[in-house]
Amino acid sequence: MNEYDSDKMADVLHAWDGMMPTDKPEDADVILFNTCSIREKAEEKVFSDLGRVRPLKQANPDLLICVGGCVASQEGAAILQRAPYVDVIFGPQTLHRLPQLLQARRDTGRPQVDISFPEVEKFDHLPTPQTTSGTAFVSIMEGCSKYCTFCVVPYTRGEEVSRPVADVMRDVHELVAQGVKEVTLLGQNVNAYCGLGDDGETVDFAFLLLSLAALEGITRLRYTTSHPKEMTQRLIDVYSTTPKLVSHLHLPVQSGSDRILAAMKRGHTVLEYKSIIRRVRAARPGICITSDFIVGFPGETEQDFELTMKLIDEIGFDNSFSYLYSPRPGTPAAEMRDDTPHEVKALRLKRLQDRIMEQEDGVAQAMLGTTQRALVEGVSKKDAHELAARTDNNRVVNFSGAPSLIGSFVDLKITQVVRHTLRGELVAHSNER
Repeated sequence: MNEYDSDKMADVLHAWDGMMPTDKPEDADVILFNTCSIREKAEEKVFSDLGRVRPLKQANPDLLICVGGCVASQEGAAILQRAPYVDVIFGPQTLHRLPQLLQARRDTGRPQVDISFPEVEKFDHLPTPQTTSGTAFVSIMEGCSKYCTFCVVPYTRGEEVSRPVADVMRDVHELVAQGVKEVTLLGQNVNAYCGLGDDGETVDFAFLLLSLAALEGITRLRYTTSHPKEMTQRLIDVYSTTPKLVSHLHLPVQSGSDRILAAMKRGHTVLEYKSIIRRVRAARPGICITSDFIVGFPGETEQDFELTMKLIDEIGFDNSFSYLYSPRPGTPAAEMRDDTPHEVKALRLKRLQDRIMEQEDGVAQAMLGTTQRALVEGVSKKDAHELAARTDNNRVVNFSGAPSLIGSFVDLKITQVVRHTLRGELVAHSNER
């Protein structure tokens, strides 16, 4: 979601004043930080980065420094107390107002703050998306209404608000016209989507997926991030009827202990989570499952952690995002007693990550020698002379090929397993662009 928001900020500034990104901060007219407040480390990094650009502001008083995103939403004008040289502060829902805020700062000479929640207004004011890749993000909803005790998102992005089906379809049509073949649908809780259909009635996420899959120009559909509470049977059935929906599901579980899940206010049990995965795998055999885990939540015992490890062994995850619990101001969990030593939590996290890495490697080894259909997304991050493509089950494959293949689907024979990526050889490619 933050990547999507960053792209939209760049689009807005370009449409407003022709601004282009620069790799050199000293050349910039505007320096913009798009922030995340999910974890304390990310939040503190904002102020560290602000300190690094302060000398640029001192050398060039006309330079405008902006802080956007969830830290801005959470802290608001309080950011000015630690960094009084910041010019504009805006939240995730007001990024479309960036030009007006910048102009007001220039006209008045005073810092501008707008961290309001105008629901989905921003989508009506964003310029037409531009992309040279075969894949693109499309945001279908904002916010979250789950209020998990550890999470700050409902307070920084607001409650769940879904975009109308027609608006989402319009965005996808515009992307297809630019050659996009794969769309990733975004939301803090994407499968809770409940948007207005053409007839004025609300429709669910399964309906939206089926509508998008019916578009001739779309070859693949992805989505993230989802919640077990909204993993309905209607949605699961889409996996059995719709090949365009990829064979990868990211479904955060956070813990394998019912006691901890209740303390987290997750709204599901371990048994319910396992039932969902069983039904998804019945609908789409071979699907890769990834998840999120929080280690060291307040009150987590050794027994609770062992239950998490048991769940990992039972499910067999392809990958995960796993972190030590980080207390966020204003959330209920921040007030909970936490007497587990950091060293114990760190050892638990390493054990969990090592186990999931073993499972990830097992999936990769099973792909050796197979031929995978993959969308070429761009130049490889590991080697500028190679290309990177993404498989249906969300694996990145690096291979040798001409830059003209970017945006095309290719067939790749998997020849080598490298940590977190694969290597492949080009077998054939489609002329579809």
